[in-house]
Amino acid sequence: MTDDTYDVVVVGGGPAGLSGALALARARRSVLVVDSGEPRNAPAEHMHNYLGRDGTPPGDLLTAGREEVTRYGGEVVTGRVVSAARHSSESGAGAGAGAGAGAEAGPGSHDDAAPREAGFLVTLDGGRRVRARRLLVTTGLTDELPDVPGLAERWGRDVLSCPYCHGWEVRDRRIGVLATGPAALHLAHLWRQWSPHVMLLPHEAPALDAEEAEALAARGVVVVEEPVAAVEVSDDRLTGVRLVSGEVVELDALVVGPRLTARAELLEPLGLKPVEVEMGGQVIGEHVPADRTGATAEPGVWVAGNVADPGAQVLTSAAAGLSAGAAINADLVAEDRRAAVEAYRRSVRTMFEEEGWEERYRARPAIWSGRPNPQLVAEAADLAPGRALDVGSGEGADAVWLAGRGWRVTGTDISTTALERAAAHAAEAGVAERVEWVHADLRRHVPGEGAYDLVSAQFMHLPGVERRELFARLAAAVAPGGTLLIVGHHPRDHRTTAHRMHFPDMMYTAEEVASSLDPAAWEVVTTETRPRATVDPEGRDITIHDAVMVARRRP
Repeated sequence: MTDDTYDVVVVGGGPAGLSGALALARARRSVLVVDSGEPRNAPAEHMHNYLGRDGTPPGDLLTAGREEVTRYGGEVVTGRVVSAARHSSESGAGAGAGAGAGAEAGPGSHDDAAPREAGFLVTLDGGRRVRARRLLVTTGLTDELPDVPGLAERWGRDVLSCPYCHGWEVRDRRIGVLATGPAALHLAHLWRQWSPHVMLLPHEAPALDAEEAEALAARGVVVVEEPVAAVEVSDDRLTGVRLVSGEVVELDALVVGPRLTARAELLEPLGLKPVEVEMGGQVIGEHVPADRTGATAEPGVWVAGNVADPGAQVLTSAAAGLSAGAAINADLVAEDRRAAVEAYRRSVRTMFEEEGWEERYRARPAIWSGRPNPQLVAEAADLAPGRALDVGSGEGADAVWLAGRGWRVTGTDISTTALERAAAHAAEAGVAERVEWVHADLRRHVPGEGAYDLVSAQFMHLPGVERRELFARLAAAVAPGGTLLIVGHHPRDHRTTAHRMHFPDMMYTAEEVASSLDPAAWEVVTTETRPRATVDPEGRDITIHDAVMVARRRP
């Protein structure tokens, strides 16, 4: 089975799990919900205290929840997760661009893929395996009911536990509280709020002390001392309980305090074990500890709903799922941020290296359009031909255009593949003898001082210090009376959908370039931001901007 990868796998598709999945799907996370289809409240006909949905059948809520999750791209499958184990996965980062330049575009965009933190390998029944960056476990709990014949079959119908779930429906009816644990006295007093006809059936509980008996008497709660032998049912309706003596106590509902056992078997191999929950010094169940967002002690694992809070109802479980989903997304954002910064720094380090540019050129038969840069054409068309330095020649369009107009051109680039293509282009154009191709890393290459009548640098984007040092060397290479032409992507292009490289320090304005020139030695002819029509990667017509600086060296 293929190993699909999800941002989050949610184990359990009840209110907590679906609510968490909904928040994550709406946050544009890939989410898989795995649900066995056995909700804790399945026997109940209706759910209550869910604002706006009071009286809704539990199954209807889950059906609507699944539809909402899938509407936003989440995936919900029926099944069981049989295991979840730590799994270290990495996604490779693409190669960055180098320090050559070319017609039309800058050095390229960084790839924000980077090694991810350890995730999980999740195995479903049937053998399907998936990877997850995070886990949200909402497996709920099991109600361990008293071993009284006939009781389990009526659970959730007229054998009840929570008065907030069912109290209104049995108000003023005859209610028996079966005392099997420390919660019985609490339940007897609690249910008395809904009915004056409450009986305490101590069953296997210790004898009441005088203070407890007095409190029950004060509230009008009848105590039936004899143990219960069975639940009595007639016409699919609970009618009472039969005591061990054979006497039948007539009732309309029976209240029990089951032991609340967290369904946490999946978590134990990850080092998360349930801890006991006490009431009045007595253990009533267990849960998986977590903070208020559901984060457990195990990084990457969240819990929500009854597995974390045995007392949570449907609404509070859904709220806990939402909180967990939001916290998981925030945690993933933090991881994405760390990965992006790492990839960004790696791109900055590698995008100017020869290996990166070679890989980029070899990946495609042509990188650039084959047409000369428009700003070069605009500024050099009327210049008298002489000696020209084309900085970052790429595949040679600018150098070939200049040579065709009578210039003797030195074209430099960091990529031998680009230079081979440029030489072929020059040969096809019949100007091979007018162009000298030089393989050079412009960060270290020093052109001849005062050697050129035109120095053209088109879209040379380097980090600030290196860029300024390069531009100073290029200025020094201009002969007296010669022209320095520097063109770059204007910083405002970051506001467009052109998908320029997002390296703000590498963008510059024409005014910034001109400010570094000595006015005594240079006449700045042009500092302009020129709009240019193009099409973005999605096919939309947009306007981008070229920063154009033209200066002439004083004789």
